Amino acid sequence: MIPDKDKEELRVRSIRNGSVIDHITAGNALNVLRILGITGISTAIVSVVMNVPSKRLAFGRKDIVKIEDRELVPAEVDKIALIAPQATINIIRDYEVVQKKLVVLPDLITHVVRCPNLNCISNSAEPIYSKFRVLDSFVLRCSYCESIIDSDIATYLI
Repeated sequence: MIPDKDKEELRVRSIRNGSVIDHITAGNALNVLRILGITGISTAIVSVVMNVPSKRLAFGRKDIVKIEDRELVPAEVDKIALIAPQATINIIRDYEVVQKKLVVLPDLITHVVRCPNLNCISNSAEPIYSKFRVLDSFVLRCSYCESIIDSDIATYLI
């Protein structure tokens, strides 16, 4: 017979090397994969756990993403902070956590989200990347036209 505590444990395979993104705002794991450029045709081995209990997050639910054989770089971590400002990134080597860091919202985000203003120069045929100032968690201002994104940033991910 399996003890009750073991029944409640989260059962996801350990990874030898790679990254674990924990405390993702519930429902955003697939957006994290999108930010990282991981698609259905990727060769990366990825584990996604969605809507699991969390004592740390306000709504009591979180997502987790494990990516084997890939260590996230700071620019990727900055992008994840847009949709999961309480996420933690764990770097794994030989099954051990060798680095654990919290995401930090950067002051400027480039070529991650598109401007909601269809007339913005960043949405034209000009060779210009979108650029947003981060005003606060979940509030961005376009550096070109000053349009604001203050809800559902994931909708505007490039």
